[in-house]
Amino acid sequence: MARSILITGASAGIGRAVAERFLADGWITGLVARRQALLEEVAAGQARAVVLPADVTDPDAVAQAFAGFAARAGRLDVLFNNAGIFTPAAPIDEIPLEDWHRARAVNLDAMVYCARAAFGQMRRQKPQGGRIINNGSISAQSPRPGSMSYTTTKHAITGLTKTLSLDGRPFDIACGQIDIGNARTELLQGIIDAAEARGEAPPPTMDVAQVVDAVAYMVGLPPEANVQFMTVMATRMPHIGRG
Repeated sequence: MARSILITGASAGIGRAVAERFLADGWITGLVARRQALLEEVAAGQARAVVLPADVTDPDAVAQAFAGFAARAGRLDVLFNNAGIFTPAAPIDEIPLEDWHRARAVNLDAMVYCARAAFGQMRRQKPQGGRIINNGSISAQSPRPGSMSYTTTKHAITGLTKTLSLDGRPFDIACGQIDIGNARTELLQGIIDAAEARGEAPPPTMDVAQVVDAVAYMVGLPPEANVQFMTVMATRMPHIGRG
């Protein structure tokens, strides 16, 4: 039986790039995002693509998507828990509470919903087990200026990853986290545009293919091994000692 992976945020950016790689490698690949038309583009001509349009901030929609995928694939081997959003940068007292609520809903609540659904499926299936990979971001380690909402939610993902790793041990469920810095996708363009608008040089970036290779390495490990945390970033990023 072909192995199976479900990817959230699969319609664009890193999620789409990872989905295209696993489809090319013959995996049954669940594609989760709100925009069905874009998911259909990713799935075009791919018999093993499973299009699952869903709002990941809706726990009922998440449960339905995961159940539908398990019914189609027979089991869930891997979740790439990837969906996330940026909100406009500002000091905390200038951030509208609506932006905070929106960031928390996608970057934290939705990742919990998806991890919960995956964990339950992996625990019930036979043979038991699987792998969850959370997209933490460099902001899970250190912030950019004005990024309270994004940074706070991404720091929380580190706690989620550690807890899933601990609680998953009895059920052969491994959990790791990939922290990604400045991969070239359309989603990074806003940060580049903002820097240029301020008269600054655009930030250093790296090819998104390097992220895809890193995720594929984490996924390809045997069940007895796990990458707990991996950081993949543009070499010239001022991450070490930034501030």
